[in-house]
Amino acid sequence: MKPPNSREWQPIEDLPQNWQTMVSSELPPLVTVWNEQAQRLRESGAFKSYMTKMRREIAIETGIIERLYAIDRGITRILIEQGIDEALIPHGATDKPARQVIALIRSQEAAVEGLFDFVGGQRKLTSFYIKQLHQVLTEHQATTEAFDPLTGKIKDIPILRGEWKRWPNNPLRPDGIIHEYAPSEQVASEMDNLVSWHQQHQESQVAPEVEAAWLHYRFTQIHPFQDGNGRVARCLASLVFIKAGWFPLALTRDDRSAYIAALEQADHGNLVSLIDLFAKSQKQSFIRSLGLSEQVLSETRQARSILASITETLKQRQQASISEKCQQAETYANTLFDSAYHRFDELSHEITLAIQNLVPNAKVYLNSALATDERSYYHRYPIVETAKQQRYLPNTQSYSSWIQLVIKMELRTELLLSFHGLGREYLGLLVCSACAYRKDTNNESEGSINDIQPLSESPFNFPYADELSNLEERFSKWLEEAIVNGLEYWRQAL
Repeated sequence: MKPPNSREWQPIEDLPQNWQTMVSSELPPLVTVWNEQAQRLRESGAFKSYMTKMRREIAIETGIIERLYAIDRGITRILIEQGIDEALIPHGATDKPARQVIALIRSQEAAVEGLFDFVGGQRKLTSFYIKQLHQVLTEHQATTEAFDPLTGKIKDIPILRGEWKRWPNNPLRPDGIIHEYAPSEQVASEMDNLVSWHQQHQESQVAPEVEAAWLHYRFTQIHPFQDGNGRVARCLASLVFIKAGWFPLALTRDDRSAYIAALEQADHGNLVSLIDLFAKSQKQSFIRSLGLSEQVLSETRQARSILASITETLKQRQQASISEKCQQAETYANTLFDSAYHRFDELSHEITLAIQNLVPNAKVYLNSALATDERSYYHRYPIVETAKQQRYLPNTQSYSSWIQLVIKMELRTELLLSFHGLGREYLGLLVCSACAYRKDTNNESEGSINDIQPLSESPFNFPYADELSNLEERFSKWLEEAIVNGLEYWRQAL
């Protein structure tokens, strides 16, 4: 008889027929730009270094997400930049012996690297490969916990590397509900169904972000191994993305709360949050990798100096094509600028009406500059600082326009929208960033700026390959979120 506070296990289900409605609208235009530049980027030293560091970060963070160990952010950054080396971890910087932590990280790094080999070999996903993947991930893990139904207690057992579970692994949630996974006798058949449906989805060309989220979630619903299921699930999601020519799934400790919440929503039949989280991770990877293009071009020019005249001819042809793409992106930027200016103008009037009888000396007003304005280069400092926090390289020299809302009371608060390029080379990919900051009311110089805070998780991106109707709808939603965050920033300063 099952306890009353248990969530009963259910066999896994195929994708719903309306899965097309769950597809990300942001990724297709980015993918178009990426596909045009991917070959050149992949052959560059800059991109190879970027991918090496990405694999290290994934390897470190997946163990942190699973609470296998804890490492502070500073040491994490050193390990990403310099390599997975025990000598780089000072005494006391982790909650486990450094040697054990490094062994776990290296196992996870080997698993991610193995995904690329798997895809390169054009192999199909099988239960056998999933067992191999688990074996690699748990190579340096000796034991795990299991519930003993005979004693009713949790006990340590040797981990079964690459073998389906033999004990129940149903967790007790903080709300007191036991979440049931597949019974051990059902695992093999459920995994067969999972692999079979996945192959059908590949043949039907299900969007990568949808398939990655479905495969990840249904695998965790089965929970076929005694331990390590989360690590394997994220590898399977990465496998889907790598097969599509995208990037491995990169979730960090900062994503853990959203990740768990998305899985909880999937438990209730809503896969959209998990799809959105995976799409967001891919979007960030595309933007960061496309920002490498100038460094890549420099390497290419050095390698082909002997063909200088031919390269120059090809470059001129390419520039003509790039110019058209940049013009298209700038047309979008002008449309979004007008929309944002209108919304900020409304907002300034709303704020004025709200405070005019309470703060008589307050001033609320707008400043702005289009790309053709001689003031378009203003506000570089907050723009660059915001980009640093959001981990991308802004390009305000090739294109820049901005809108600034000033709220001047005892403290001066400013909300800034900036439209600008991405990366050193301008190839028709623009972004809009939103930030808030404070200034001394008696000092108008940029040096008085403090407490710069981004008003969105990431900048709003719009490649030349985007569609205006899709763009305006996404931008309106993004802008409203930025405005709400900006008003909250202002409120906290009162």
